[in-house]
Amino acid sequence: MRRYLFSFMTNLKLRWKMLVLVMPLVIIPIFVVGGVIGYISTKQAYRGITQTSRDDLEHMASFTIDLLNSHYQQFQVYKQDKMRTVHLELATLTNLSYNLVEAQDRQYRAGKVDLRTAKEEARKALKRVSVGMTGYIYAMTTKGLLEVHVAREGENVYDEKDENGRPFIRIMCENALKAKPGEVLYIVYPWRNEVLGDKYPRKKVVAYRYFPQWDWIIASGGYLEETYEDVAFERRSFAELKEKIRSKKVGETGYIFCMDDTGTFTIHPSGEGQNFLNAVDSSGNKFIKEMVEKKRGWIRYPWRNKGDASPRMKLVRYDYFKPWGWIVAVGSYEDEFYREANKIRGRIVTTMTLLTILTGLVATGLVFLAAKVFTDPINYMIDVIRKVKKGRLDEQMEVDTGDELGELAGAFNRMTTIIRQNKEMEASLAQQGKMASLGVLSSGVAHEINNPLGVILGYASYLESKITEEDPTYKYIHEIKRESKRCKKIVQDLLSYARTPKPALEPTDINDLLGQIVGFAANHTDMHHVTVVREFAPDLPPVMADGDQIRQVAINLILNAGSAMTAGGVLTVRTFLDQEQYVNIVFSDTGCGIPREDQERIFEPFFTTKTKGTGLGLAITRQIVEMHHGRIAIDSEVGRGTDVTVRLPLEPEEL
Repeated sequence: MRRYLFSFMTNLKLRWKMLVLVMPLVIIPIFVVGGVIGYISTKQAYRGITQTSRDDLEHMASFTIDLLNSHYQQFQVYKQDKMRTVHLELATLTNLSYNLVEAQDRQYRAGKVDLRTAKEEARKALKRVSVGMTGYIYAMTTKGLLEVHVAREGENVYDEKDENGRPFIRIMCENALKAKPGEVLYIVYPWRNEVLGDKYPRKKVVAYRYFPQWDWIIASGGYLEETYEDVAFERRSFAELKEKIRSKKVGETGYIFCMDDTGTFTIHPSGEGQNFLNAVDSSGNKFIKEMVEKKRGWIRYPWRNKGDASPRMKLVRYDYFKPWGWIVAVGSYEDEFYREANKIRGRIVTTMTLLTILTGLVATGLVFLAAKVFTDPINYMIDVIRKVKKGRLDEQMEVDTGDELGELAGAFNRMTTIIRQNKEMEASLAQQGKMASLGVLSSGVAHEINNPLGVILGYASYLESKITEEDPTYKYIHEIKRESKRCKKIVQDLLSYARTPKPALEPTDINDLLGQIVGFAANHTDMHHVTVVREFAPDLPPVMADGDQIRQVAINLILNAGSAMTAGGVLTVRTFLDQEQYVNIVFSDTGCGIPREDQERIFEPFFTTKTKGTGLGLAITRQIVEMHHGRIAIDSEVGRGTDVTVRLPLEPEEL
């Protein structure tokens, strides 16, 4: 895919390639930045307008609540004033009734009438007094027996309860006994009079006074709505309030509406008096029911008015007016909020298009100029590279600038120097590897030859001791003995040559040493498919070691790891200092791994799993590590890779 994608660039000149490559780098960021800026600007505009609109809806909802509350408070004050007037009127009637009863009692006390006649006259007089449309005056004893009543005279109502379950008669009787002389008491309670056809309870107010001589509680009572409420005035004021709320516009088509707890609209431009509790929006959601249940909050729903081609989103802020049980809602369509934001978005798109075209033209000219500036030094560098490619590693580039091309030229010069040094090091290490392999091979051969040589030499000495010098065979036996000793001497000399020399210890910077080796190994032909990663511990202390021998160890292990990753992989060379003051060198590869049964024999001479290996590399490696009083270990898993850990003491014991 990549080959086909870029095949058209193969034969293009450098300046055209730069144009093809650079122009997208200029144009695309402009589009991206412009798009991001446009997106953010549009979002901010939408957010600002949305927030402003929400604030307006919030303000209108608060304003309506304040308007209702103001109306409510005004009528509360009005009702309280009327209540005081009613209390005064009922107190006056109660005192008048009290005086009538008291006059009859004086007639009785004077002996002009008997007690029964006096009470009867008092009953007649009290029954003739009316309070409002349905109110009346009645009298009862402190035990709740009705002495005077328009309908229930003679009944005991001591345990009578109002619509809230409160025993109001008992309360009146108890309070009357505690009242001061001449004190008028009051009580208000909800009452539903079935005789009058009441469907709902109405508030009733009663003023009463205790006449102890007859044990009578004389009371004057009537319904509040019949005594002090001016219904016409309240209706007129409420109509003015509704008109004031309906006249408030929200945006172009938004409005304020109110409804009670049942979902019936109390104020609405067109649906006033109707119940919309189960009304659904364009998505089928019962939004009115949700508002009734939650009472306060925000709601957003799609709504399609008559004449609309499709539903539009509507945003509504609603709040609860507890005194009347109303839900006050203020709503408007969102698309009316966003008209200015849409205009801003259009201007941003136009501006970014023109800016992109202008920038593209300017960028084209600058790219051609940049191509010329870069082409000349690059052509010179190509000439030098061609010479190095032919094997002239002593060729160097002239570094006369401090920019990236100058840095590249310096890096190329250092690279050619390192390649030249690595070739020399590779030749030296290859020779050392051959000699080490020869030494281990010689050790094995010597071991196998010394045994038969010992037997031959032993039998020759035995035969030599059994015959005299005059014996014709003595000369041959002596020659066998002499040649066997000479063979043994040759083997001993070969072993002395093949034996690994004693390490020449000196302070060695392991990180620096490994850095050189990793750099060399990375350029080795067997390592071209392997990625080498360095993880050297900083401030690693020097180690007393033979640098050449440790270099041989590292080379063997790195090349072994490379041969285990024929399909490519990663070799990680890591160093660290453990708690036992050992410097650890870990070689971790992602190769094929070593079977567990082979791990026990991996360090044996001549044991190898390679088709062309001699089996001496790891044997020599372990011999060198152990001569440094160090340790080497392998942790491997088939399919996962291999970790080889070399541990060297900072201060080895005397060798």
